[in-house]
Amino acid sequence: MQLGIYTFAETTKDPRTGHTVTAAQRLRDLIEEIELADQLGLDVFGVGEHHRPDFAVSAPAVVLGAAAARTKQIRLTSAVTVLSSDDPVRVFQDFATLDLISNGRAEIMAGRGSFIESFPLFGHDLDEYDELFIEKLELLLALRAHERVTWSGKHRPPLENLGVYPRPVQAEIPIWVAVGGTPQSVVRAATLGLPMALAIIGGAPQRFAPLIKLYRESARRAGRDPAALPVGINSHVWIADDSRRAADEFYPSYADVMTRIGRERGWPPTTRAQFEALRSPRGSLLVGSPQEVIDKMLYEYELFGNDRFLAQLTVGSMPHDRVMHAIELLGTVVAPAVRQATAEHATPASESTEPQKL
Repeated sequence: MQLGIYTFAETTKDPRTGHTVTAAQRLRDLIEEIELADQLGLDVFGVGEHHRPDFAVSAPAVVLGAAAARTKQIRLTSAVTVLSSDDPVRVFQDFATLDLISNGRAEIMAGRGSFIESFPLFGHDLDEYDELFIEKLELLLALRAHERVTWSGKHRPPLENLGVYPRPVQAEIPIWVAVGGTPQSVVRAATLGLPMALAIIGGAPQRFAPLIKLYRESARRAGRDPAALPVGINSHVWIADDSRRAADEFYPSYADVMTRIGRERGWPPTTRAQFEALRSPRGSLLVGSPQEVIDKMLYEYELFGNDRFLAQLTVGSMPHDRVMHAIELLGTVVAPAVRQATAEHATPASESTEPQKL
């Protein structure tokens, strides 16, 4: 299994100290975090796109380009690119450029995003939320497949046998589709033959197993080999030397962010009791000692047979030194144990809709 990290580069107030990190400092810290992940042999680092004051990254490809110049092996992906409100030509050009700088390590994780600020910012109608994504994904795939493209659609001027440059190092930049639990999105990814990244940030992971099964069954119905279509899980994670320390370090920022977002969306405030329930052995939060995180990753592998796991270590602002320590524990303790355990069960779950047993 591939192990990695993703972040939204939060610039929220630290509820422990009242201090708000500047965007400049957060980006400097982020490059150090990506460098460390690379040095420790983690497989992937993802950077999200947001257009709000509480996040430092609105242009993931720019940040990943800076990281590419200071790393050697780690794959670099958006997490996500809000494709519905972007121009697929510029997305392709940005990530082809990243691919050239990184010598073939670029990926795109395309999604519709969890916030809506980019739609009015770039002049798009939220009523066309789904239609925009479908059309723009179609164009992005055409740009990946062909140097010169003829294409027409509703939401962008047509292309008439136009070349799009530069071309990347990779024959095809991997394009993942990020989904949050909508069956239609799952079926679309499978039908198009695209890898799927499923975000599990609440509830019981077991309830997402039918979506993984739907993805693989839909791929078969579309005449595709499910074994050739990777599945990734993206979740909130925090690792410290012991379980109580991990919970005490992570809870203040996590509760602050989830409660603030909840006010926007009508959720109740997050309580410590809810947090502890979510970090229980069958909950969605992977917060605890290295062994607790290992156990939960392997439990989810039994459920999903996933090929990749990306950990969001910062949900709200966390002290940089603690983030670096969490990355160190992920790279030196958790990743080797998870890789060994999953390698010992080498028959990929993607060949079956049944859970893997460890």
